[in-house]
Order: sequence, then structure tokens, then C-alpha cells
Amino acid sequence: MKARRGIYAAAVSPFEANGRLNSGKLVAYCQHLLSDGGCDGVAPTGTTGEGTSIAMADRLALPGAFADAGISPDRVIFGTGAPASGDCLALTAAACDAGFTNALVLPPYYYKAPSDDGLFAYYANLVNGLGRDDLRIYLYHFPQMSAVPLSVELVTRLKAEFGSVIAGLKDSSGDFAQSAAFITATGGVDADFDVFPSSEAMLWDGLALGSAGIISGSTNAFGAKAQAALQAPQGGARDVAMEAVKAARTMAGKYPMMAAMKQVEAWRSGDDSWTRMAPPLVPLSDAQRASLRADLDALNG
Repeated sequence: MKARRGIYAAAVSPFEANGRLNSGKLVAYCQHLLSDGGCDGVAPTGTTGEGTSIAMADRLALPGAFADAGISPDRVIFGTGAPASGDCLALTAAACDAGFTNALVLPPYYYKAPSDDGLFAYYANLVNGLGRDDLRIYLYHFPQMSAVPLSVELVTRLKAEFGSVIAGLKDSSGDFAQSAAFITATGGVDADFDVFPSSEAMLWDGLALGSAGIISGSTNAFGAKAQAALQAPQGGARDVAMEAVKAARTMAGKYPMMAAMKQVEAWRSGDDSWTRMAPPLVPLSDAQRASLRADLDALNG
């Protein structure tokens, strides 16, 4: 079941005091995002979810917890990327076996400047190793973090080779021209290739070109604002809604995104354990926390 289009939150992850993932709390949080949080879907264990810092055992068990909670598979895109091809295959298989066949897959990010042939081989190993026609891979372009960009040529080559299995792409470059290039080269939603820019500030500009929506870290806190902008009729109402979206995104961008979104959730839930980060990341400083509180209060009037 291919992931639905619309507003996604790259969900933050709650940790226990010993550093292990609290799967039950993450499931409940994603249920909040999918209801009152205003999101059409969630993308757990991605960058904002500190996915590469979560223990392998916890990542492998998480899809089963989502299945047990009855969360619809078309509303979840699990992050399954890993430097080791076999780990990526195991994580993606665990998601698929639990019924979640949509996977957000980083390129192998340890070795720098790999060739397109090498990156093609990595994704081909995943597709051929699983051998599932229902698998839907969303390529993950985030050169600032992975230091391994995905070229337009590689993306179109993978799509040509594997068809509907290569279902889309998350572009976290922050460069709208890059998102537009991926959409133009693949045909975007008109060709059933779903490009998701990473900022809700790009929402309607992207949709006008053929994007599928957005997958954003700041929609952990502001998904309802993005959903309001998505549903607003063209004209003044949409313009006003998008101004609110852009103001919230700009404010969020002043802070370390993951720590800020966890702090917002700690305030919303009254649970300070949400501020725990997986090393080497750290929570907001006292000064950052006070500034964020003031900015939120000003944003919400």
C-alpha cells in the first residue's frame, strides 16, 4: 500500500534513561500526530527521529509495535537506511513483514563521494534482496547530513530499472530548485513519483509543480498549521494560512530542530523525559529553552 500524499511529520523519538527507544511512547505520539497533530502521515526513525542513533534491536522491533496499534500502513514511511547494506535490508524487511512496505532509505553514508554505480548497487541490493513487488522505496536526499547526494541521473536510472518499487524521494536539501529538478526529471505525481520537500514553507510551490506534499521536522509542532494551509482554498485564505506556516517554520529554524521539537512535545505532554537526546546530540540550553518559549508564545498570540 503506497504511502498517501500530504503533510508528514518526521517524528521525534522518545528515549529511556538508559538510551533505549521507548516504542510505546513513540507509537502513542505518532497517533497524536495523525489526529490532533494535523498530519496525514508520519516518518519515524528518520533524521529528526535520530534514527541512526537508535539501537538496531529497537529499530527492528518498532514496526511490529505500530502494527499492534493498528496504525494504517499507508500513513507511515519508516526510515530504514544504514551504512551496511545488510542492515538496511534487515530493517526494511522487518517493516515489510509487519505490513509497512513504505521505506525512506538514505544512501550508505560512511564512505564519501561514491559513484552513481556504487549507489545504484546499494539500492539494487535492497530491491533484489527483498524481492517484494509491494515494496515502495522513498529515496532520501540529505547531502548536508549524509554527505552523499543523490543525483537526478541516479534517481531516474533507479526509477527506470525498478519501476513502481522506487516510489518517490524526500528532498531535505532545503533547496527548492533541487526539489523542482527531481520533480521535472521524474514527472512527479503525474508519473506516480512522489517527491516530498522537507519544509512546509515550500508546500504550495511544490504542489504546483507536482510534489506529493512535505515531510518536515517542524510539523511535529506545526502540522495543524500546514494542514490548514493545504486545505485552504486558493486566494486570500490560503495566503494567510501560508504566512502562518512560514512564520512558524522560520521560528523553528532558529533552534536545533530535533531538540526544539522534543522540547515542544515535553511542554505539550507535561513529560520532561521527551527532552532526552541520543549522544552526541544534546537538549536545548536554558537560554535556548527560554527563547523558544517566548517565541512560541509570540507565535500563538
